[in-house]
Amino acid sequence: MRVLAVGVTALLLLGACSEGGRQESAESAAYTIAFVTHETPGDTFWNIVRAGADQAAKDVGVEVRHSNDPDAGKQATLIQQAVDAEVQGIATTLVTPDALAGSVKAATTAGIPVVGLNAGIDRYRELGALMYFGSDETVAGTSLGERIKAAGAKHPLCVIHQTGSVALEARCAGLKSAVPGTENIQVNGADDVAVTSTLQAKLAQDPTIDYVVALTAPVALDAIKAGGTAKIVTFDLNRETAKAVQDGTVEFAVDQQPYLQGYLAVSSLYLYLKNGNDIGGGKPVLTGPSFVDKTNIDTILPFTEKNTR
Repeated sequence: MRVLAVGVTALLLLGACSEGGRQESAESAAYTIAFVTHETPGDTFWNIVRAGADQAAKDVGVEVRHSNDPDAGKQATLIQQAVDAEVQGIATTLVTPDALAGSVKAATTAGIPVVGLNAGIDRYRELGALMYFGSDETVAGTSLGERIKAAGAKHPLCVIHQTGSVALEARCAGLKSAVPGTENIQVNGADDVAVTSTLQAKLAQDPTIDYVVALTAPVALDAIKAGGTAKIVTFDLNRETAKAVQDGTVEFAVDQQPYLQGYLAVSSLYLYLKNGNDIGGGKPVLTGPSFVDKTNIDTILPFTEKNTR
């Protein structure tokens, strides 16, 4: 009888756990999170961000709906469409805060929690976002500048690949604070051929440029094609750029860990919806910057192959 009693108790406990698990799974499955970015088509950086978001969605059992547009007005429309669709949460980049303010306000007015990621670290709370996951781009730019200044840089070229991006402007401003001879150049990051030809012409016209500072990995690859004697450093990684760091074609990369940005944005919204959790205590959660160079590339490279760094 004691054996039977223990067996029945175990079955009851198992049934209770199973039922609780089904209930929680069904509850989290009811959460739909809109993931809206300013991604430029072809920029491999965003593949890594999405990989993190999708893994988080799988881990916590929510649905993520991805949308993106590099045009600020169109990104604002995508956020408004998510509001109209009555999603449970919105994760968005805030690269052009003024243009997105109205749609983010519409979300918060509708009671939809918003978290920021990747861009907008100085404005996210003003816009109404609860949390932020990304790098402090001014600190990142300054750190890069201090490193190349120590190596002798006097006239770096900072390549801005998206007009109006506060994050990219902050990187170049940080770089200039460390190396006053910094010069900015604007290119169309959606057109690699045009980027290469623009850099090629600029480097030929001004041989005093000693560093090309790419603000995204694909532009670093374009800079390699442009040739010239200037050294190349970059923000962010992809598989090809990581290999270029390994062989010395690119001196180093400043990594902001985009996989973490996507993962934390989705998982934080899930935890907020489920428990009212706040990650960061009112402060941004920094995912970078960190340097990837010849001293650690052999450790990092396998993760770039898996699209997680």
